[in-house]
Amino acid sequence: MKLLGLDHVVLRVRDLDAALGFYVGALGCTEERRIDALGLVQLRAGASLIDLVPVDSPLGKAGGGAPDPAAKNIDHFCLRIEPFETGALAAHLRAHGVEPGDVGERYGADGYGPSMYLRDPDGNVVELKGPPVRRGP
Repeated sequence: MKLLGLDHVVLRVRDLDAALGFYVGALGCTEERRIDALGLVQLRAGASLIDLVPVDSPLGKAGGGAPDPAAKNIDHFCLRIEPFETGALAAHLRAHGVEPGDVGERYGADGYGPSMYLRDPDGNVVELKGPPVRRGP
């Protein structure tokens, strides 16, 4: 078995429109498919998918209560991006109502490189990871 990377992440969301504004508008994902009967919207994020499931949909109800800061569904997930230009990235995020986080050099699948943590409308932490500047570990 050879692991190739992140395939998909499923997020239960309180407000689908707000989540779409963040993932499509601010981060640049594209809607790949939608199954309204299940309450599923799948977004393309490069080679991976982010599935959004409203908490009041058939799929969302199966997961229990809504996510909140005290009971998150996930710690964080990381999206690999290029280029990683801190000023331009921060300006882009602010234009979409997203407060950029601090940038630091962190380890990821490709090695050490710049990254920034953000919060989506449901409080999930999303890490944006730039190209490696040095290999690790």
